[in-house]
Amino acid sequence: MAWRENELLKGRRYEFLGAPLHCLSMEETMELIDSAMATKRALHHVVINVAKVVGMLSNADLRSDVCGADLINVDGMGVVWGARLFGVPVPERVSGVDVMERLFGLCAERGYRPFLLGAEQSVLEAVQRRLHVDYPSLVVAGMRDGYFKADEESALISEINASGADCLLVAMPTPKKERFLGAYRAQLSCSFVMGVGGSFDVYGGKVARAPLTLQQNGMEWAYRVWQEPRRLWRRYLTTNARFCWLMFRETVLRRFMRAAN
Repeated sequence: MAWRENELLKGRRYEFLGAPLHCLSMEETMELIDSAMATKRALHHVVINVAKVVGMLSNADLRSDVCGADLINVDGMGVVWGARLFGVPVPERVSGVDVMERLFGLCAERGYRPFLLGAEQSVLEAVQRRLHVDYPSLVVAGMRDGYFKADEESALISEINASGADCLLVAMPTPKKERFLGAYRAQLSCSFVMGVGGSFDVYGGKVARAPLTLQQNGMEWAYRVWQEPRRLWRRYLTTNARFCWLMFRETVLRRFMRAAN
C-alpha cells in the first residue's frame, strides 16, 4: 500500500496558497514514521513554512521536491493561522526540530539507527555528545558534514546505504536539502528521510531556540533575526511581506468569487 493510500493520510492532504500540506498532529506524524522504519517502507518527509510557501512560487524545483514528498507537515505559525483562515483544518504546528528530537527518542527506544548529514563537523560532534547524554543506548549509523561537492554525492549515497541506517536527517538549508532528497530518494536504502535545516545547530547548542511563548505566538522568526540581524533581517522582511501580499490577494479573490456566485 502506497503511503498516499495510508489510512492516516487519506483525505488529509490539502493545498494552501498553492502549497500542499497534510493536516496531521505530531502524534500521527510519529506513528507514520515509526511504521515506516518498522516495516522498512520508504517515507519522505518535508515541512512547509512561510519562507517555503513563498519560495515555491518562483522555484520550480523546490515546488516539485515538496509536492513529491509523502508526508508534508506544517512548520510555522504563519502557515497554521493562514491555512485555518481559509478553512484548512490544520490541527497544530508540527515543527521539523520537534520531529527530529522525537525521532531521536524513538530511535533509542526501538533500536533504529539514524544517519546525520549536514552542518559543520564541530556541530555534528556536539550533537553526538548530547545524544550520548540524552539517549545512551542510541547507535548513530554515521555522520557527514554538509560541505561536500557535487562529484562526491554518489560516494556519499553509497556511504549512507552501507551504514545500514534506518533514517536519514539532512541538515542543509532550503532548497539544497529538498533538492538533495528529491534527487536521491529512490537510491537511498534507509526507510525514513527528512530535511531538518538548522536543527542540528539548535540541538548541538550552537544556536538557541526561541522561548516557547515566542514559538506559540508566531514570533520565532523575530528571535532568529535578533540573533543574526545582518544575515537574516532582509530575508525575513522580504519573505514576510510577500506572504502578507499573497494572503491579501487570496482573501480578495475569495470574496470576489463568493460575490460572483
